[in-house]
Amino acid sequence: MHFGKAALLERIVSRTPSLRSMKVGENVSGASPPSVFIGSYGYPKVFVGPLIPQEHGDTKIFDSPEEWITKGMDSADVLSKRLQMVRGKEAVNVKDTGKMSEMAKDIALSERPAEVEAEFKRAPKGGFLDDETLAFGPSGDLKKMQVSGGRWNHLLENAHTDTDLGAKDAVLELYEKGAQFSDIQRAFSVGAFGKENNRKFVPTKWSITAVDSTLSANLLEEVREFPVIEAPQVHEFESFNNRYLAMFYPSAWQYEWVEAFFTNFGGKEGLSIFNDFEYTEGKKGYSSVGGCYYSARLAALEKLKSMQKQAGVLILREAYSDYVPLGVWNVRENMRHAMKAKPIEFEGFNQGIEHMFSRLKVTKEDWKKSSETLTRGIRQSSLSQFL
Repeated sequence: MHFGKAALLERIVSRTPSLRSMKVGENVSGASPPSVFIGSYGYPKVFVGPLIPQEHGDTKIFDSPEEWITKGMDSADVLSKRLQMVRGKEAVNVKDTGKMSEMAKDIALSERPAEVEAEFKRAPKGGFLDDETLAFGPSGDLKKMQVSGGRWNHLLENAHTDTDLGAKDAVLELYEKGAQFSDIQRAFSVGAFGKENNRKFVPTKWSITAVDSTLSANLLEEVREFPVIEAPQVHEFESFNNRYLAMFYPSAWQYEWVEAFFTNFGGKEGLSIFNDFEYTEGKKGYSSVGGCYYSARLAALEKLKSMQKQAGVLILREAYSDYVPLGVWNVRENMRHAMKAKPIEFEGFNQGIEHMFSRLKVTKEDWKKSSETLTRGIRQSSLSQFL
């Protein structure tokens, strides 16, 4: 049976035993990495609050996805950290400027883990996995909370105090200055940037895609001015039960993301493939495959900028049957590692594609019928010399 992507991921999450509720009491204290989660349900009134592991001291690794692959962590390692994160929540308007807004900023902008003491109306329960955002453990409504945030990250603080700087400009400026994606996104989500009267909470899921999209759109403006790459090259990387192959080929910018999910529900094996693409002018509207589209695009454009080259980009991803949705950071950081690996160069487009097929489990026939690039590429005159 074929599922839409959202329905497929829901089924994958539902079979994950790790989501059994961790038992916590009505009082929780710990060092937030720092981490804040903002829901989207009920917008513009949303649930806002910290994520708190019941540990003190240096807990930054709980919310530092840029470090997880480098440290050799796997899905179980990430879940063992993330499902210890207790979510406190309070319903506020996105324009709220009261105590919750202040505490959320104290946590999100903190240079080091922020000490949080929280009392809940009832003991937090449950757990959360998603293909867009990071997992977390039990959640509950806050009765009261106290935060000791300490010193703020100076780059984030400078952007926050500049009330004449637009949110988009703040994101771009921080990125150029070397701030980590997760730090920028976290601050963006708590409304730390933008013109003073325009600041508001942004649901975590939306803020991730907003930052990915803003950064990659800006990079694309630069990449369009670079000369076209001379020959196809293929990058590869595998971790977290995913394998990624990305080919840069001689062309003006065009980009396609194709992802294949192997599943096994009740002993029945299945395969679902999803894709989305854009031409030279860039993406119009929100991607049908969700935030992973923008996360992978950012990594590809970062590489092209570093090469001072322009190219067409085709990315093929396989997620195997033991895959667990952990958030789009998984795609972004896997792709960044793929871009660091030495690529294999090929004389022509077809040779590169055949190499990609040889490194993947999905048949070439299934890839071809699911890909816009592979369907139209054979007919595209601008690529005829490479086929």
